[in-house]
Amino acid sequence: MPEKRPETQPRPKGRHSVVMQDCMKLSLSGVTDADSFDEGQIRLFTECGELTVYGADLHVNEMNVDTGSVTIEGEVRALVYGDRSAKKRLGVLGRLLR
Repeated sequence: MPEKRPETQPRPKGRHSVVMQDCMKLSLSGVTDADSFDEGQIRLFTECGELTVYGADLHVNEMNVDTGSVTIEGEVRALVYGDRSAKKRLGVLGRLLR
């Protein structure tokens, strides 16, 4: 019998997928916005909420927010999903109130 989601966690409305190859190449779809990126951390917003990619020597090779696709290369160490309701970058006021 399939597990039911708790009522407090709504289903994502769009599609989001993650494909990782050898922990060195990450292809994402369903990306709605990007917040910040450097060689150790990339923070994105997806149809499933906030996503932070941690690693070393990370580089965003391709990013097309119109189609929602992002390709990242480097040593991927962790993918951490945060706030499910965060689908767009917060403004200055939103960051202060967070």
